[in-house]
Amino acid sequence: MIEVLSIVLGGGKGTRLFPLTKERAKPAVPFGGKYRLVDIPISNCINANLKQIYILTQFNSASLHLHLSQTYAFDSFSGGFVEILAAEQTFEHSGWFEGTADAVRKNLVHFRTQKPSYYLILSGDQLYRMDLRDLLRKHKESGAEITIACTPVERENASQLGILKADKSNAITEFLEKPGPTKDISDYKIPTDLKKDKNKGDEYLASMGIYIFNASTMESCLDNELTDFGKEVIPQGIKRLKVNAYAFDGYWEDIGTIKNFYEANLDLTALRPRFDFYDEMHPIYTHFRCLPPSKMNFSNMSQSIAAEGCIITNASITDSIVGVRTIIETGCSLNGVICMGADFYESEARKHKNAEARIPNVGIGKGVLVKRAIIDKNACIGEGCRIGIDDNITRTDGHYGNYHIIDGIIVIPKNAVLYPGTVI
Repeated sequence: MIEVLSIVLGGGKGTRLFPLTKERAKPAVPFGGKYRLVDIPISNCINANLKQIYILTQFNSASLHLHLSQTYAFDSFSGGFVEILAAEQTFEHSGWFEGTADAVRKNLVHFRTQKPSYYLILSGDQLYRMDLRDLLRKHKESGAEITIACTPVERENASQLGILKADKSNAITEFLEKPGPTKDISDYKIPTDLKKDKNKGDEYLASMGIYIFNASTMESCLDNELTDFGKEVIPQGIKRLKVNAYAFDGYWEDIGTIKNFYEANLDLTALRPRFDFYDEMHPIYTHFRCLPPSKMNFSNMSQSIAAEGCIITNASITDSIVGVRTIIETGCSLNGVICMGADFYESEARKHKNAEARIPNVGIGKGVLVKRAIIDKNACIGEGCRIGIDDNITRTDGHYGNYHIIDGIIVIPKNAVLYPGTVI
């Protein structure tokens, strides 16, 4: 499968996922207790034996680079690699990436050395499991120059996605990027006779941001000043090239906002989650940490996930995710909470030094009550804090120093300190 070069788009500043992207690139945001978002597209590639993978990024790439270097190492006989290509200055280009297409164009000089026949373009912030071999096979069989992976969505979700029309042979005839909530797009509805499930409310075919280009087609499509695939390259290509749709009817979620991130995480705790991390035949890979198993002392956990290395004592945890190395002290209650965990265990010397400065330990202190919140890595939550518990408190979306409220969800950023007794 060396004929295929996979390119994962790391995204821009990730402002819609702020503050989770304050100190890291969007693909490096922790997910599901122990993973990073970038693990999803990379794992899909590895499961399809596509092991020549580039990650394009330009913002806060240090954390992402560290994760990739510690996680993905192929043997020297496979020819596989996972490499970051950050924005760089050259004699030809001196500016930042101006969009998805511009990022690929500025790195074609690196891609050409691999001499691929096909380019596979993937997004770094989506949750799905797809057989990319089938996508490639359908692309070849169709004789298309570009194939776009598509999924049916409801009108509400169509606002921020690329919507397209396809005929019975799957040829794409029209494409509309992010129509917004008010634009009349009824003309783009999927014809009833083409719907697989006529009882579902999914009325529009949306681009998943996953593309396969013939190598020569990619070169010609980027031989210009166009900067974005969805807004410019794809619409222009449909006018003059054979562009096909690949229908995907599995679970897919675009994790572009705090609300989507929160809901996609908590769905993993359901009795039958829509995305299954427990698929032995199609695993999701991540960093191997050699941590001890999690320890539960007199605790009650209901429909929750605990990653490795946690110590939870006399706590009540419901519909929550507890990330790696999370320390939860006695008397705590978590309901609808995503804890991303910690990057380290505190030494006794560090704890003593912090105690002198009246800084709580990393983790969640005694008697803390938390509801509907995201707690980023290495947060120090002092004893007796009440987060999202009191109904008489008005919580308006905004940024409040050591915490944020977005879509009604309280976000405690990375390395934040909440002193004992704090009420949010």
